Amino acid sequence: MSTSGSSQYALGSTDAEHERLIRQAALLAPLTKRFFREACIGTGQRILDLGSGVGDVAMLAAQLVGPSGEVVGVERDIRSITRARVRVAEAALHNVTFTQTDVRQLSDDKPFDAVVGRFILQFLPDPVAALRSLSQLVRPGGVIAFQEPSWAPILPLAEDLPLWSACASLICESLQRSGGNTEMGLALYRIFQQAGLPAPNVQLEIPLGDVTSSAGWIYDLFCTLLPQIRELKLPLEDMGNLDTLLERIQSEMATSKNPLPCVALIGAWCRRSTTPAS
Repeated sequence: MSTSGSSQYALGSTDAEHERLIRQAALLAPLTKRFFREACIGTGQRILDLGSGVGDVAMLAAQLVGPSGEVVGVERDIRSITRARVRVAEAALHNVTFTQTDVRQLSDDKPFDAVVGRFILQFLPDPVAALRSLSQLVRPGGVIAFQEPSWAPILPLAEDLPLWSACASLICESLQRSGGNTEMGLALYRIFQQAGLPAPNVQLEIPLGDVTSSAGWIYDLFCTLLPQIRELKLPLEDMGNLDTLLERIQSEMATSKNPLPCVALIGAWCRRSTTPAS
């Protein structure tokens, strides 16, 4: 995740977090691919991917734009860039590059057809300013498309899952205390317009996974944030023995008759105006 002036990034950049991001990306890939296609991202386009991490969104975009297109990933963390470059080489994708820079330092002498990002704006202290700046790198008529999380729609689905709900509560409080916005998805419609962009097209998708994927996703995120949860002295008593937490989450999910939530993903996209603002 990258851009200067960001809030304290709670998720870090350890090897374990890289692996979690890859597992999460596999879960979200179908949703993001549908979203990008709806946003008219396709063959031959030049795409800017903000906060590339270990490269999953950039690689997905590269597949959509094809060999005649180009994807430029922006990432501040050099360890993440190194991992992303290795993965791109292994996937034989020759139309993806990564740069370690702040987005404000990018040259706009060659505009992009689209700027995209997933789970990025939630960590920025001023997402409105970020979108305003990013939009200047996009050609008139080009696309701005972001997917962000919202926890509110999925919490009612987990009312009979006490361990899942307890994990979600600790995750949300930890992210919020680090400056993250756990409801950034619901804010996208407003934030786009505050940044001077047209009212975006907005969609909500909630993957309802099986026990393995749903339990694994929440457990993965909890483990990543556990050091911060402990540093913040958030209560862990209700979680029981953490060594058996995953098995117990899986057990309560297996006995539930409700859909098994993963994450609510809200996507917003619009085209940059072709006429100057008045």
